[in-house]
Amino acid sequence: MLTRDPDAFFAYAETLPLNATSTCAKSAFLVSPVGFRLSEQSARDNRYMQNALGADAETAMTEHLALQAAISKCLPVVVFNGDRQTPDAVFPNNAFAVTPSHLIIGHMRHPERQQETAREDIRAYFTETMGRALHDLSAQPGICELTGSLIIDRGRGIGFCGLSDRCDTIGAEAMHAAFGLKACLMFDLAPGEYHTNVLLSVLASRALLIAPGGFADPGIAQAITAFYQGRAIVLNEPQKAAFAGNGIALSDNDVFLSSKAAASLNDSQRMQLAEYGFRLHQVPMPMLERAGGSLRCCVGEIY
Repeated sequence: MLTRDPDAFFAYAETLPLNATSTCAKSAFLVSPVGFRLSEQSARDNRYMQNALGADAETAMTEHLALQAAISKCLPVVVFNGDRQTPDAVFPNNAFAVTPSHLIIGHMRHPERQQETAREDIRAYFTETMGRALHDLSAQPGICELTGSLIIDRGRGIGFCGLSDRCDTIGAEAMHAAFGLKACLMFDLAPGEYHTNVLLSVLASRALLIAPGGFADPGIAQAITAFYQGRAIVLNEPQKAAFAGNGIALSDNDVFLSSKAAASLNDSQRMQLAEYGFRLHQVPMPMLERAGGSLRCCVGEIY
């Protein structure tokens, strides 16, 4: 089922079983910020970029090494070298996705990111070394920036796809098929939003980080929250701007946010995370965040 109808979607989703063994990735991959700079192309439709502050590649690399170390305490991590020609490569999760059977390549909007998805080394690692079949969406007609635009509840096999300049309906249909989802709900992002993963994260299939202000129709956010029985950290606009929605559960009990995002949470929200069974990990990455993404954007999941 691929639909814009939330009533039909959630009626069907309620019938699906939860596979508690597949809610989180088995390992992760990152791309280092070699030659880190701010992309002029991405700045055209990414309101979260801080171009006026500039970029420092050495500081970005120090932050990225700390991110690698933090994640490696939870999951095995593979790190690919960055490329000076592809400044957004540090955010691989919307260019590449790795399922138990496939490497999925996204169709990126901007030429620099299209160049990124053509990298033969990353393709070869997952297809030849890890034995995944290639599902290349980069040449199909619709734009689809993978798990930047599509938030997946892995335990249920369902998705939440926010439409914007970074993902259209044709791209959503292509991702729905590529990921083998049982159901996917499409909805419009609010004007000025570019990726769903800035305003929504499904944490180990049982709780949410969600910013209703990022949805064109806040009723969609309310319906998603109701489906998870109200187990949601509801974020306001300043918290969304601090990337508090751009978190990821890397185990059934471990949630990772940037230090800026974690600092934006209030005591009640931190208590909520603990009540939902999560330990909060935070990594300082203010330089990397100048590029318009945060911690979750940096993490490619391997299932």
